[in-house]
Amino acid sequence: MTVLEDTAERLHRTVKLALDTGEAATIEDAERIFSGYRMQVILGPEAATNPVMQVAALTAVNCGARTLLGGVRVVGAAGDLVVPFPPHADLTSALIAMGADMAGEADPAWPTLIIGTAQVPGEEVPAMQVTFSGWAGGVVPARSGQRLDETGDFRPAGVLAAALGVSEIFQRLRGTNVMACRRAAGLNLWQPGTDWRTASDAPSLSRLPSSAWLVGLGNLGQAYLWTLGFLPYGGNAAELVLQDFDVLAISNLSTSLLTVPGLVGRKKARAMAEWAESRGFRVSIIERAFAPDFKVGSNEPPVALVGVDNALARQGIEDVGFARIIEAGLGRGPQDYLGIDVHTFPASQPAHDIWRDTGGAGEEISQPAYQALLARTGDRCGTVRLAGRSIGAPFVGAAAAALVISEMLRLTMGSGRNEMISCHLRDISAKSVITGEPWEAFNPGTFSLSD
Repeated sequence: MTVLEDTAERLHRTVKLALDTGEAATIEDAERIFSGYRMQVILGPEAATNPVMQVAALTAVNCGARTLLGGVRVVGAAGDLVVPFPPHADLTSALIAMGADMAGEADPAWPTLIIGTAQVPGEEVPAMQVTFSGWAGGVVPARSGQRLDETGDFRPAGVLAAALGVSEIFQRLRGTNVMACRRAAGLNLWQPGTDWRTASDAPSLSRLPSSAWLVGLGNLGQAYLWTLGFLPYGGNAAELVLQDFDVLAISNLSTSLLTVPGLVGRKKARAMAEWAESRGFRVSIIERAFAPDFKVGSNEPPVALVGVDNALARQGIEDVGFARIIEAGLGRGPQDYLGIDVHTFPASQPAHDIWRDTGGAGEEISQPAYQALLARTGDRCGTVRLAGRSIGAPFVGAAAAALVISEMLRLTMGSGRNEMISCHLRDISAKSVITGEPWEAFNPGTFSLSD
């Protein structure tokens, strides 16, 4: 492995943002910038017993600790876990495991995410309030008093709200969005095209999928698993097929919600299988790149959740026999890394046409950090490959996972579908949603929550 190949494997994928914008002259400069970013999470007393709030707290700390190198502190953690999160039994130990520092009182100087009922720590600090109702989740300025009724047990709404809260704080710290932390941001996961703050006729979740096939176990695939792991399966053991051929690298620590230092160097599929099995899932693994040269068997999961960034692989996702496919893709560069696109198939436009153009433009290496690397190493090819690594942020993957898992739960509930959802966390209210034609009747395999 060359010096630049090793650098690429170690590079923090969100810190890379400071290299690509040109504000950092070296990787060390970029890390110093990000070491100044920090946040605190304040939990109200309701979080001790509310499953959606606990999901939001765990997701916020997991995303924040990977992104904000100055740290994440938590105030007010208490109570036993009421969501599955082995091996932990209490909320405090689970949050510490996710990277939080516990604090006895809030710091008025730290940007803040409030979950539950708590006092805003200062007059000037950016502060956002997690709020939700049924399938809707998001954040509002903490001083606005615009909370929803915060009822229901739809846990992907907690994942979504936390991801948006970290996103707003991150954009505010970056100084790239004057509206960040000054607006409401959210989605209704039952009807993404509607105003998330208005009343919805979304039903209570009554059934869960009994199986799924996950293609890709990086940022997106691990976020899918993170969200699936919170669902209230109880004693039911859902079947998962996990497909990925790659090995976990140090760079995965910055983007992938289930990667911890002890897993670096291990095959993704095997490491994620152990995580899923600890939560009661029955798991099979496939350690090969996805290609349309096999057929899904009649006894294998018919629904695929796809999270790969390879256009050729995406072209072939309809060719192997999945009955239904839910796919997400994320933006890559400094202007697009907050972007999310979700597709469902079969659709009016086949996957082959959506990803027809598999070519890419040459990578830009004119920024100071890449010029310095080129001068130091003389390795132009390695520098271009490093510059071509995508910027990634775990909160973007978490928000995408909330959409994907919700779409799967809509399928499980026998609801209509969204053929395409396109949104950008710079302004999630400017989303685009295309409602698909109804699919033919199909039984994906489900468990009743009353079982």
